[in-house]
Amino acid sequence: MDEQELIRQVQDGDEMAFSEIVKIYKNRIVNFLFQLTGDYQRAVELSQETFMRIYFKANKYRPVAPFSSWIYAIASNLAKTEMKKMRKSQAISLEEVENTIRISDSSNNPSDSGLIRNLRQALNNLHPRYRIPVILKDMEGFSQEEIAEILKRPIGTVKARITRGRDYIKKELEKASCEIN
Repeated sequence: MDEQELIRQVQDGDEMAFSEIVKIYKNRIVNFLFQLTGDYQRAVELSQETFMRIYFKANKYRPVAPFSSWIYAIASNLAKTEMKKMRKSQAISLEEVENTIRISDSSNNPSDSGLIRNLRQALNNLHPRYRIPVILKDMEGFSQEEIAEILKRPIGTVKARITRGRDYIKKELEKASCEIN
């Protein structure tokens, strides 16, 4: 069954169809939110909030864009709000940040985990205006057109933000590489 049919059934009150949507998107949304927040527990909480909004606002969905764009737009807006709250709250220690980073490194090569840590740090330091499009493009695999729909921004703006975000990450990784050598 396609996603458009599933959401139509959710709009008709079918809870099994909603369960199917959760099954399809749960891991992808948690991963997306984790990439944005850097906090796995918070990502899980935000994903639950995302699905609650999908359930209670299903009747607001209109099939003019892919269903996935609507879901990611909801998750993205929740993450933006969360990041604003995080910036306003007290700064956390570096040790706390390290404890929230979950690195699934299959090799024992220390330089590989260092690269991953540096990439995570560069991504975390990137302003959300650039981080969200980069994650949607490079980690979630959305096209630039889909990202423009999700973020409700012109395609040119999305392209520029992806380019600037990638440039920033590249410079940060180059800096980190120079510091190691």
